[in-house]
Amino acid sequence: MPYRKVELYSNGIYHIFTRSIAGFKIFNASDDYERMRKLIFFYAIKKTPCKFSCFLGSGEKDFEKRICGDKLVRILAYCLMPTHVHLLVEQLEDKGISRFINLVLKSYSAYFNLKHKRRGPLWEGRFKNVLVDTDDKFLHLTRYIHLNPVSASIVERPQDWKFSSFDDYMKESNLSGSMTCEFSKYIDMRPEDYKKFVEDRIDYQRMLEHIKHLTIE
Repeated sequence: MPYRKVELYSNGIYHIFTRSIAGFKIFNASDDYERMRKLIFFYAIKKTPCKFSCFLGSGEKDFEKRICGDKLVRILAYCLMPTHVHLLVEQLEDKGISRFINLVLKSYSAYFNLKHKRRGPLWEGRFKNVLVDTDDKFLHLTRYIHLNPVSASIVERPQDWKFSSFDDYMKESNLSGSMTCEFSKYIDMRPEDYKKFVEDRIDYQRMLEHIKHLTIE
């Protein structure tokens, strides 16, 4: 992972975005998505107990029980898309995000290249990051993240996409497991109200997706 000139500060919340090289499809099956989901929560830990491969022989529940300890980052929201990844994270110690992202992307690249008998980089340069400095921005960004698969016309509703944190947001409590996003500190909203908040934006976000090629970024 290339060195980042802009330092990310601890206790800051960031929207992290990374995409594959040339729009290459990097998630081709449920197993690929699940692999990345586990990597995200595993490498959020500051001192992992062993290599990631040591965990793969255990079941999902045992996997979760063994993910514990101080963290580099707190996972607040995520969405895995066929060619890119959205993460909303809080950095808990200096250089935590850079270390976390480096480990996750390197590990997934090794897995993908071995599976598909390929060589070379999988990700497009440095990851992008945007500071999220208000609760209002946090709320609206989670909606944008969870609507990504709907905007891309992969599914009709955010709850139909099983590779995002939307299901976590639909639970009465978000403290049910070590692979659950921790967001209640920033969003004080009942699940049914959050669901309505997200779904009310579906048509508008789809429209933006259709016309974004007309804009200059």
